[in-house]
Amino acid sequence: MDDVRAALERHWTASDANDFDIEHDIYHEDAMLYYPQSGERIRGRHNIQMSRLVQPNEKRFTVRRIIGSGELWVNEFILTYDGIPSYAVSIMEFREGRVANETQYFADRFEPAVSRAHLVER
Repeated sequence: MDDVRAALERHWTASDANDFDIEHDIYHEDAMLYYPQSGERIRGRHNIQMSRLVQPNEKRFTVRRIIGSGELWVNEFILTYDGIPSYAVSIMEFREGRVANETQYFADRFEPAVSRAHLVER
């Protein structure tokens, strides 16, 4: 478990630094990356890396939580594109110590509904 956690911490630190080589060391050659909200599937470590390399926005990653064990890990983070934060969850399934499948979900900030504003801690 400590090896996977260390690999994830290295991955997210490299992601934040735009170190595309270290960022993608964590993936199997035949890894799959899913973006359910856009319907995209990217097959293979090389294609995953290239999809991120050609992304033109300035990106920053702030990891809020990493939880998991064995072959299933969940990463909660804030991905900031050009100064605009988006809250994200990455679900990673490992095989032989590397990511075989990853699914990422993204959500934008919103204000609490007026109907529950008096119940919300800010």
